[in-house]
Order: sequence, then structure tokens, then C-alpha cells
Amino acid sequence: MVNSPHGGVLKDLVARDEPISAKLREEAASLPDLVLTERQLCDLELIINGGFSPLEGFLNEKDYTSVVENLRLADGILFSIPVNLDVSQEDIDNLKIVSGARIALRDPRDDEALAIITVDDIYKPDRVNEAVKVFGADDPAHPAVAYLRNRVKEFYVGGKVQAIQAPTHFDYVALRYTPTELRSHFKKLAWRKVVAFQTRNPMHRAHRELTVRAARQRQANVLIHPVVGLTKPGDVDHYTRVRVYEAIMKKYPNGLGHLALLPLAMRMAGPREAVWHAIIRKNYGATHFIVGRDHAGPGKNSAGKDFYGPYDAQDLVIKYRDELHIDMVPFQQMTYLPGTDEYQPVDEVPKGVQTLDISGTELRKRLRTGAPIPDWFSYDEVVKVLRESYPPRNKQGFVLLLTGLHNSGKDTIARALQTTLHQQGGRSVSLLLGETVRQELSAELGFSAEERYKNLQRISYVAAELTRAGAAVVATPIAPHERARAAAKQTILQNGGAGANYFLIHVATPLEHCEKTDRRGLFAKARRGEITGFTGVDDIYETPENADLTFDVTKQTIPEIVHSIVLLLETNGLV
Repeated sequence: MVNSPHGGVLKDLVARDEPISAKLREEAASLPDLVLTERQLCDLELIINGGFSPLEGFLNEKDYTSVVENLRLADGILFSIPVNLDVSQEDIDNLKIVSGARIALRDPRDDEALAIITVDDIYKPDRVNEAVKVFGADDPAHPAVAYLRNRVKEFYVGGKVQAIQAPTHFDYVALRYTPTELRSHFKKLAWRKVVAFQTRNPMHRAHRELTVRAARQRQANVLIHPVVGLTKPGDVDHYTRVRVYEAIMKKYPNGLGHLALLPLAMRMAGPREAVWHAIIRKNYGATHFIVGRDHAGPGKNSAGKDFYGPYDAQDLVIKYRDELHIDMVPFQQMTYLPGTDEYQPVDEVPKGVQTLDISGTELRKRLRTGAPIPDWFSYDEVVKVLRESYPPRNKQGFVLLLTGLHNSGKDTIARALQTTLHQQGGRSVSLLLGETVRQELSAELGFSAEERYKNLQRISYVAAELTRAGAAVVATPIAPHERARAAAKQTILQNGGAGANYFLIHVATPLEHCEKTDRRGLFAKARRGEITGFTGVDDIYETPENADLTFDVTKQTIPEIVHSIVLLLETNGLV
């Protein structure tokens, strides 16, 4: 029999509220509404379909505090990741969000009303404490901490929701199962034990061997349950990954495995996330869950060390196993034995036996350069899919973000770069000059910090779309604030696909020179008070600490600067 839901009852709100959905839809049309972010949309879908059972809504302050501090809801039930509906002061004022208010929650893709939340409370979280307690450190090198700092709004709204409908998906519909549907599928096939495998990466032969081995040892079946919501910036896009999963499922023994997609927005929270993943898979009916080495780890911190220990995630799942009621299967590192053409766990290979491995770094290098990928590592069908989506580096797009004061020379550098890159050929080159973008995309925005942030987000969105299509993009906003630059980088890395190659270039021409050679007289107008919020006069320019290159046009010529940038691109295999 498949596993019982976390908390004892599967909170399938779509099924529960189906009899009154028409009335809820009618009510939603008259309510103030909040358009969800991509993360909020993922969270809401798993709230209303029961994937986050026992949650019936977004956490109120009491539950939020308890989860952050103790990995438990206020009633004592284990839950390791806070699930929050963040809003701004502007949202609160415009939507009149108060305790008891009802707000329609809308899908950002089609504006459809998905649910109505009855507000329990509104509270201002301590985001530094949340970062430290949930992610282990308030370190912006952690993608969830960067998200918390740059994209999460100031207040959280707690309250239960009523479901109007589930979000509509147009991709891989046959592979999208709710917990109720997947449980019914297991029951129909008489699957009594199910080993769930979590992944946000493409699968290869070793993953197939690992999961088959885990299932056979437990006389169970395999659920390949990859995440297709938000993952780590720079990850392989889910369209490519699902095509890989579909190809590799054909390599499983007939009837052993099943593929289903999970619309989860990952936090990369390591140990806490492993517990969360176990809860979610339990709600989907799995009886066993594979927990990997450094499960859901985001990589290195700002000091160059791993955020989490290699077995911290496994240790935390073991700690709570009596409450989770799902058996953990430790991920075994598999290695290839060419002598017998098979994979075996590393710790079971006799001493002196030859083994072969390809690291993730080496695989990416081979994809980038077009070097062969041996069939012992992956299947031809998988490699074909990856090569289609990830062309060699010299065919990928990239973004050069030139930041600096007005009249620093960044626009001149950009135009010269465009000419040089056009001369080399191979891809289109798009310029997003600061003032042109202002006129065409952001004419209604002023120059406050928040309006500058919005302007740069628009630039980064357009840049990501262009570079995903293989273009070279040179953008030249002033971009004076580090918070906005960090958010722009995340947008490009997350949405740029194979072209998410990002370089920050600081054109550090001194203010005195910029002002002295300003033929348009904008600095003079700012000094006279005719222009407000002017960077370098009454707005501070925050010097980038992590620029890939820094130039000063008073010390280097434009051709020298352009040549240095081209060398940077050549070093990274992009030209």
C-alpha cells in the first residue's frame, strides 16, 4: 500500500472545493487580486493539490516562526521550509489587505483566478534570521538568499486558501500528476513500495543503474520525480531535461519505473530541503526516498567552501525518520567498470580494479566543445537531446553589462564592441543603450532607487530573451546600485538558457572627467537642481566589487578596452 499523507490527511483543496468552485470564481471577479510570482505560483499549486500537506494555505506568523526556528508548524507537525506569500507595502495599501480580507490569487501567465486567500495576518519577517536559520548563512552566494534579498517583498501574508482551479499547463501534460492522481496510478498498478528519485539535472547511465539497484534491493518500483519549477540559476532548462528523462525511461526494465513531474520551486536548502522533499514524496505516495550526497546543495559559499557537509542532508532525514514515515535510501556513488561493462557502488569495487568516471564539470566541457561523450557514461539518445539544447560555446549567446556614470564612455565602448563582434560574425549583436532603453521601455519611470531597479530588471529580461536565442547583448545602463545589479544577474542566469553567459564590466571613468566632458550639460543641470536623482550628484554610485573587468577611458583607449573585452570572451570560448 502506498504511503499515508504527511499529517494523516491529503489536503487536496481542488477536490475539496470543486462543489463551490463556480461560486468562488464569481466571487473572485469582485475581489481585489494579487498576481503571483513564479515561485508563489509553484507554491500555490502544491498547496492546493496536496503536495504540501498538511498546509492549507500560506504560513501565518505563528507557523512561520515555528518552522524557521524549530522545523515544525505551530501545532507540532514536522515541516522544514517556510512557504510564504510575500507582498509589498504598495500591495497592502492598494488591495486593502487586512486580517479577514479575501484576495483572489491569479496566475501570472494567463490572469486566471486560481484561489482565494482569507487573510489571517500580515507580518514583517526578519529575513536575515530566515536566511541564517533556513539556509545556514546570510550569504548572497546562496541563490535562495540572493532571492530573499533581491526579489522577496517586505511583508508576508498568512492565511488559508480555497481552490478555484489548478494552474493550466501546456507542456508535458501527460506527465503531470497531482498526489491524488499518482496515488491512484500506484494503486491501479498494485505498486506497494515506491522508491522516489529527486533530480533537477539530466540523468545518465549511472542514475539509471543507481535507481534500478535501489528498487531491486527493496523489491519496489521506481518513481522518477524531477523538479520542473524554479531550480538553481544556470541549471539545464526543464524542457531539455524532460526530453532526457523520456529517453532514459526507455532504458528501464519494463514496468519497473514511472516518470512524473513535480512543479516545485526549490530553495536549495540542503538538509532542510531534503526533509521537505521527503514530506512531498510521502504526500505523492512514495514509501522510500533517495537522498543524495549534498542533497539540494547550492555549491560554494562566498568563502569558497560548500554550504553544507556532504552527509548533512542524510543525517537530518535520519533524525526525523520516525515522524517522516518514509524510508531513506542513501545515494550510492556509482562508478563504471570497463572490464565488466557495468556500474557498481564505489565502496564495493575491489582494490586495483580499473574504474572510469566523468564529472559534471567535464561533461559540461565536452558539451561546450563538442568533444565525444562515451556511451558507457550516457546513452546516445540523451547526448543527442543535450547537444540540441546546448550548442558549443562559440554558438551560445552572452550578455555584457557595462555599468558606470553618465558620460563614462560605456555607450561608445558598446558601439565599438558591436562593430568588432559583427566583423567576427557568427551571431547577431544587440545593443541595449541606457538612454534608448529609457525612452522605449521605461519612459514612465523616474530615477528613484526602486524605479532604477525596475528599469534594470526590464533590461535584464530583454537581454535574457535575446541571449537565449543565441545573440550577443551589450547593455549600458548606469545601474548604480548593487542590489539591482545582483537581481539583473540572477534574471539573466535563470532565464538565459544556454546563453546565460553573463559578464559585468565596470567603466570606472572618474566623475570629474565625466562631468568636464559632458557636452549635453546634464551634470550642470543636476548641480542646479533642475534634475534630481542624478547619479554622481545626488545619487550615490555603488562601486561593483565583483566586476569581471574594470576600465577607465582616461587611462585606456577605446580600441584597447574593446580588445580586452574580446579577449575575455575568447578565454571563455564565446568567440
